[in-house]
Amino acid sequence: MSTTTIDAAATTGTSQRGRPEDERYPLGKTFLYGLQHIMTMYGGVIAPPIIVGQAAGLTGAEIGVLVSAALLVSGLATALQTLGIRFFGSQLPLVQGISFATVSTMVAVASGDGGLPAVFGAIIVAAVIGLAISPFFAQVVRFFPPVVTGTIITIIGVSLLPTAAGWMMGGDEEAADWGSVPNIALALGTLVVVLALSRFLQGTISRLSILFGIILGTVAAVPLGLADFSGVGEGAAFALPTPFAFGAPVFEIGAIISMTIVILVIMTETTADLIAIGEVLDTKVDAKRVGDGLRADMAATLVAPFLNSFPASAFAQNVGLVAITGIRSRFAVAAGGGVLFVLGLFPVLGQVVAAIPSPVLGGAGIVLFGSVAVSGIRTLSRVEYEGNLNLTLVAVALGFGIIPIAVPDFYDQFPTWVGMIFHSGIAAAAVVAVLLNLVFNEIRWGRRSKDPSVFTAGSSARLVVTEEQEQRRAEYFARLDAERQEERRRARLNADVRARVRHGHGRRSGCVSAIDLDADGVPDVLQIRGGARDAVAARRPDADPAGERPTDSHPELVPAGATEPGDG
Repeated sequence: MSTTTIDAAATTGTSQRGRPEDERYPLGKTFLYGLQHIMTMYGGVIAPPIIVGQAAGLTGAEIGVLVSAALLVSGLATALQTLGIRFFGSQLPLVQGISFATVSTMVAVASGDGGLPAVFGAIIVAAVIGLAISPFFAQVVRFFPPVVTGTIITIIGVSLLPTAAGWMMGGDEEAADWGSVPNIALALGTLVVVLALSRFLQGTISRLSILFGIILGTVAAVPLGLADFSGVGEGAAFALPTPFAFGAPVFEIGAIISMTIVILVIMTETTADLIAIGEVLDTKVDAKRVGDGLRADMAATLVAPFLNSFPASAFAQNVGLVAITGIRSRFAVAAGGGVLFVLGLFPVLGQVVAAIPSPVLGGAGIVLFGSVAVSGIRTLSRVEYEGNLNLTLVAVALGFGIIPIAVPDFYDQFPTWVGMIFHSGIAAAAVVAVLLNLVFNEIRWGRRSKDPSVFTAGSSARLVVTEEQEQRRAEYFARLDAERQEERRRARLNADVRARVRHGHGRRSGCVSAIDLDADGVPDVLQIRGGARDAVAARRPDADPAGERPTDSHPELVPAGATEPGDG
């Protein structure tokens, strides 16, 4: 794929001949599209610091510091990932936020004697390790063919859907209104607004359907008592981050090992997100680009503890937003990162966005997360399943990806490191899919060329039967159409013959019917009656000795291929 410089793209306003992610919009639209991204992922950014802060026993004001720091770091990480500098940043429209994959580990460490300083110390060491191995991770792209990426992308969407369902029910299982009819009705109403705007409107408004759906849903929630803005305005309106506000980092071996394993999981998920956004954009994502994206991820994670925040990674739900809206510009996402940064500096603005009811986010999340799964299914539809074990690969990887979603405590009795990796459906599906792809497609030894498994053979047999049935069906309808066309043609022929006989049309009247001029292979009526007419003409007194017919003075009326006297 040919590329152009960003400066060249800027001069034309778009990048029609360059990378799709380099597309530019007017400044106002750029920030609106960026705000839509932030509204979509805001709840996911503020949830981890709230959960970890509560586990560490922090006060409300201290948790507010963690939330502001999370917004600030997410904004910086998003700008680095989308705009990029040398060796850092994939230059893809990926929104970075605080990773949920780290929450369980951070809660376990923060609840111990080390508290938050032990969490921050473990993150620093694990980020350095991740930064060091990023180039190695970049080389695994060749082991992510469509059969692997399609499986992972599908699981990304499926694994996010329970989060959307939880938001629809209220977001807090301990609340009295958890799963209440008003909550679910508000979520469904938001979903209907998003779908209606997408269906009946065009242009910018259609692309901003998610944002407008969230705004209208929030407005509708106010009279229902489902939106609480009472906390807006509490605390300082502007605040700069204080490095290590909770104390100097503490380095504990156990916490470092646990956090390093989690960082590996985050890198796996980020690699999947990088490939997923490449599939959505139809742009090239090679080993270099994956390496730059992972380095940006790890650099943001390394800086985060200094600003009182946690590991940042790509948010999969925003991949779905790109797929739904078609807004491919990385500059729009970078503008969203700027909005996050400002929200981190102005806590009062963050409080306004934090007041968006969870059911509203859940209604929008159904569309966003479902679209991610559909993108994966579309990728899997291009995979070849004949004569290989790709069908088995997809089946097993999807199964392992859904296990932690359906049964969250499935790995509770396993060693801690196993649970940390496979507790994430995305990581579990990625690991299984990559390993099976190596065994089935990369290793040549012992491979059978035909019907490698009973599952593949059964699928192939069903496919053959289906293809044969479809072929017979097509042949039947083609034969039926041909018969009907032949019947109509013969009906027209018979009608024309009867009309000419009835009205005396023919050579003597100087009229030629359309049927005399067709080339359908049916003997012309004039040819059929030609022998009788020639015999009559031969007995006429004025007949030419040479046997000329009376119509020889009008040769243009003689049909092509007519039988001459004596030819017969």
